[in-house]
Amino acid sequence: MQSGLSPRGHHNAHGPFRAIFIFSLLVLFIATASRIALGLWQADRVAAVEGWSHLLIQGLRVDIATLCWLWGIAALGTALFSGDHFIGRLWQPILRMWLTVGLWIMLFLEASTPAFIEEYGIRPNRLYVEYLIYPKEVLSMLWAGRKLELIFSVLLTIGTLWGGWILSGKLTKNLRFPRWYWRPVLALIVIAITILGARSTLGHRPINPAMVAFADDPLVNSLVINSAYSLVFAIKQMGSEEDASKVYGKLDNAEIIATIRQESGRPESAFTSTDIPSLSFNQASYTGKPKNLVILLQESLGARFVGSLGGLPLTPNIDALSKEGWYFDNLYATGTRSVRGIEAVTTGFTPTPARAVVKLGKSQVGFFSIAELLKNHGYTTQFIYGGESHFDNMRSFFLGNGFSDIIDQKDYKSPAFVGSWGASDEDLMRKANSEFERLHSEGKPFFSLVFSSSNHDPFEFPDDRIELYEQPKQTRNNAAKYADYAIGEFFKLAKNADYWKDTIFIVVADHDSRVGGADLVPVSRFRIPGLILGDNLAPKRDHRIVSQIDLPPTLLSLIGISDSYPMLGRDLTQVSDDWPGRALMQYDKNFALMEGKDVVILQPEKAAQGFEYNEKTEQLTPYAPAAAALEKKALSWALWGSLAYQQELYRLPK
Repeated sequence: MQSGLSPRGHHNAHGPFRAIFIFSLLVLFIATASRIALGLWQADRVAAVEGWSHLLIQGLRVDIATLCWLWGIAALGTALFSGDHFIGRLWQPILRMWLTVGLWIMLFLEASTPAFIEEYGIRPNRLYVEYLIYPKEVLSMLWAGRKLELIFSVLLTIGTLWGGWILSGKLTKNLRFPRWYWRPVLALIVIAITILGARSTLGHRPINPAMVAFADDPLVNSLVINSAYSLVFAIKQMGSEEDASKVYGKLDNAEIIATIRQESGRPESAFTSTDIPSLSFNQASYTGKPKNLVILLQESLGARFVGSLGGLPLTPNIDALSKEGWYFDNLYATGTRSVRGIEAVTTGFTPTPARAVVKLGKSQVGFFSIAELLKNHGYTTQFIYGGESHFDNMRSFFLGNGFSDIIDQKDYKSPAFVGSWGASDEDLMRKANSEFERLHSEGKPFFSLVFSSSNHDPFEFPDDRIELYEQPKQTRNNAAKYADYAIGEFFKLAKNADYWKDTIFIVVADHDSRVGGADLVPVSRFRIPGLILGDNLAPKRDHRIVSQIDLPPTLLSLIGISDSYPMLGRDLTQVSDDWPGRALMQYDKNFALMEGKDVVILQPEKAAQGFEYNEKTEQLTPYAPAAAALEKKALSWALWGSLAYQQELYRLPK
């Protein structure tokens, strides 16, 4: 029997930390094997930044830090409570559950990482958690389009939990336990190792993703960390993410306000409030009887799917309609998710590293939207959707900020087709047309946001509507073509309806699908179609760089609404054709400002970087360093959104 040990010790007994040590080795193996496999999958991008050594060495560092966070307290409990007594016997099943669940979390997240990267171009982040809020929609989507992955995840969960429980039971048998007087010493050693390992540095700040990032490729940087670390770090940031100054750095509030006012293109005399810094009076270019406004927001329709924008030949209807209206060649989304697109086209709010305001607490009531403004002008305001409007908190946000009527899946009678995300786009468009005819007959102007959903994984749509672009049927390209078919069918109805002559329409995407790439911000993946149509609206092909935040001021001007509002986007009807344009883009935690060919990108805890963007090659060429003037503009735009949200400055006067 060894000194300091209880009499239970014998020749084949093991120390109380044996189970934690073995499970730690398993996790290190899983994380390293996954990192190598992901690196081989993305070998070209890893090799392009000479990243293999960094990937493996710094990756191991992150994995060790993860283990300290994951099982540090378990090790402390083992040092203090393990033993052949009542507390020890109570602690043993707790430890086994802790180890088993920890192993499952690590393995499950790594196994689900390739699918997440394929969709979002980066390791699991807060989006992974946000989707879990809507289990019905997500599970129906997975069952419809990813049955094998779903079945595999269930089998993996059962196998890991069962195997982990059996293994932990074997590893916690025949243990020798330290005597009581050694336990405080062991506890102090465990605490010291845990803190040092979790911090992974003696510096002021503990290890974080920015500390181990080394390349201009966000995906390769994300491969350095493991998916559990990535996810937990993202969740931790969600609590303080509203403050962009913690991400990009600080500017004086007065300087932020002065810069964004100037960059809005409005004269200083247009700004009418000290309480609401961005509030300005805007004279509409159209001065006749106010028109109706319809926004047809298209799910995941990037420019690369639009033939008339140089993409795949999937949009014959939009391509034909583009010759009849105001068509944007260089329109850029503000983000990569639907709620970000909704934020831009209905509120004109600038993107931030936080979640879109559709999902944030302070913006649920009293936050500016064009629906609120138009409601004040006597408009009926509505949101029309084929699915369940509670998804992504849309219903709550809309009802709290000016939308009077919500039409969603429950309001469709005998739809032609219902998929995982609700009624099909053709049902949506027929419903919209009937609503517009009803509202027009009542004699009141109306504003309607119509949001499509068929062009979304698992890409379900009715048979015999389109000539399939490819086989099998349920693909992204075929779904994009079907969404275009539904748009075409809608405008056939609209052009023959009484409301046509009194309405301005815009067809615009919320974002591109599967936004990703080797650049800090993949600019080309933010380019989306935008087409404004209306009776007597002159056809025009607009080559200027335009942001989604420029659309709502432009639309208000086209329908004849002159008023004060806090939006900072440009009214493109009153901007000269030689204006080079400007676009704002938020890609995870990176923020880009593009003016003409010049791009500056802000990253967390790093210096801004400047680039030149080549529209033809879709490549960013680095400058060194970023132009100071452009950097200040970018920082002001990035900080304004957080300032306006936190201090509740983005509103109409009370």
